Amino acid sequence: MPTRRVVTGRSREPRARFAEELRSLRRERGDSLRQLGERLGWDWSLFGKMEKGETLGGPEVVQALDTYYETPGLLLALWELAVSDKSQFKEQYRRYMGLEADASSLWHFAVSVLPGLLQTEGYAREVLAAGGIKEPQLTQQVEARIGRRELLEGENSPPFRTILSEAVLRTPLRNSAEWRGQLEYLRKMSERDGVTVQVLPFLAGPYGLDSTDVWFLRLAGGHTVAYTENAYGGELIETDGPVERLQRAYDAVRDLALSPAESRKFILRTLEELPCDPST
Repeated sequence: MPTRRVVTGRSREPRARFAEELRSLRRERGDSLRQLGERLGWDWSLFGKMEKGETLGGPEVVQALDTYYETPGLLLALWELAVSDKSQFKEQYRRYMGLEADASSLWHFAVSVLPGLLQTEGYAREVLAAGGIKEPQLTQQVEARIGRRELLEGENSPPFRTILSEAVLRTPLRNSAEWRGQLEYLRKMSERDGVTVQVLPFLAGPYGLDSTDVWFLRLAGGHTVAYTENAYGGELIETDGPVERLQRAYDAVRDLALSPAESRKFILRTLEELPCDPST
């Protein structure tokens, strides 16, 4: 079972951070650049340029490196930061991404949009495009987001729980086939070991997180941090008092939510309510 990597104490400039991690991982493995190229099937000079920060490579090669080094999603997350405009990834979000890669468990609440870890390619593309992201960055960020789903795969995956406001499931994509595919994928993931999906129905009434998407990450030693976000920004919260207040609000929402079994039935009913695809 691979060991989760500690990512603190390294460069905070995204491109340099990415190159630094690539160099460190290869040296720890004891490979030369030529050996790495032979084992992964790419020209070794590409890896040399990536480690020098001269090029970032594409998502395919980065995903292959994540698999080879047994760092599920970490390199793709760093790559996503490096290829994106700095205005879209503020310092707090950069730090959050590093902490996410090292978390021992994650839990989350969604007001209106599915968490990236559970998004299909079609869903991610439409949501990111609605936020104003254009090509070629759009395709790059979609591929990176989908690649990060590896965080929930494999024996070393951290437990993940998400509570979805019913609004998330009542806000379809414009493409009905993509929306059906997203709901099917959500249903499938809700049955996966280590992944818990709950739905907060409209009938639950008002609740304390009605305008806040929030992530909680449990780190080594049991310390928990929170990250709240909206369409225009986010805030990393590491102080115990505010984190505990958010956790109490989250616990209250969890008490109002449907059980995991009831939530799977809710997702299935939502699927059954969709108009039939005339092509089937």
